Amino acid sequence: MKHLKAIFRTISLSLLTLISIPATAQPTDAAATDSLEISLITCSPHEEVYSLYGHSALRVHDLRTGKDAVFNWGVFNFKAPHFVSRFVFGLTDYELGVGDFQAFCAYYKRWGSSVTEQVLNLTETEKQQVMAALADNLRPENRIYRYNYFYDNCSTRPRDIIEHNLNGRIQYTERQDYTPTYREMVHECVGHHRWAMMGNDLLLGLRADLKTTRAEQEFLPVNLLYDFDHAQIHATDGSYRPLVKERRMPVMPGVQTRTPDFPLTPLQCTLCLLAVSLVIALAEWKQRKVFKLWDLLLMLVSGLAGCVLFVMLFSQHPCTTLNLQLLVFNPLPLFYLYPVARGRKTRWWYIQPLLIGLFFLGALIQDYAEGMEIVALCLLIRNVMNLKYAK
Repeated sequence: MKHLKAIFRTISLSLLTLISIPATAQPTDAAATDSLEISLITCSPHEEVYSLYGHSALRVHDLRTGKDAVFNWGVFNFKAPHFVSRFVFGLTDYELGVGDFQAFCAYYKRWGSSVTEQVLNLTETEKQQVMAALADNLRPENRIYRYNYFYDNCSTRPRDIIEHNLNGRIQYTERQDYTPTYREMVHECVGHHRWAMMGNDLLLGLRADLKTTRAEQEFLPVNLLYDFDHAQIHATDGSYRPLVKERRMPVMPGVQTRTPDFPLTPLQCTLCLLAVSLVIALAEWKQRKVFKLWDLLLMLVSGLAGCVLFVMLFSQHPCTTLNLQLLVFNPLPLFYLYPVARGRKTRWWYIQPLLIGLFFLGALIQDYAEGMEIVALCLLIRNVMNLKYAK
């Protein structure tokens, strides 16, 4: 059970952006919007696993009074009751927090992250509308929202506030040569953390391998920053103007300390598993009998991992409800532990090869976690040995 909690904690941390700023700042009165600057803030990732995707927020700076607030949709309480289980089922609640912009920047500077500011080219009326929307979002009944990793997060919320409060619409520059899948974008963010990437790939299913639209790609702050830089506002009077008036760097990139991962990669670990499986199979071939303790260990581990993937079928997280890796990691072997422990030849040794065969066919339409094919091969070796030597 402790092992399962550690898995959930790692998964949750690899999927979350952590910021905690007290809600002390208040939006400026709409009548003074002539002195306001409203900006999209983009924070680059740092090496904590929860920050590997970066962060977005909105800055409201009153040049007349000096009030400088950041509106941040990334506030959550990791110590809230049942946080891990709620996150697994996609029931995590985030909230809008407001804090001092300088304190916000100081936080990211300590981590060595950069902070980019895009001052938005808004009219006075549009500023008033954005401020009214922010004030409405801050109402107690509205500030808490159901977080969704790909579709409703700290990057999409600021975008939606801006898009819905313009006197016109944003005309984006579509990137015809850039149509990645969700999985590919996640890899870009966590690729240098092989175990975090493996955990993400294990949970993400078939839908994560579909091509995404420009709007879907904006769940990543860096993509939203790029799109805002290349966007125009098409006003209701037919005129065009750049969405971004000015770009600044309140915090320059700093030095980040990279914490080394586990010394072996997932691929290297699965190759070690394959080597052990082949050695055991050779010993069984010589002795004409199976080593049931090895079978019990593999069945227990794969069955428990299968319970995790099975639970994710009922999660509200996107892209986890259709996962072909369930053909390898599923709860079924747990039901056959007792007859295997008694040394009997069970139906499981006939069922599993069919599932693994479907798993390998599924590689044509889904990308699997690193080393999963090797794990499937190890399990297939156990099928062969049991069908040949189990009594």
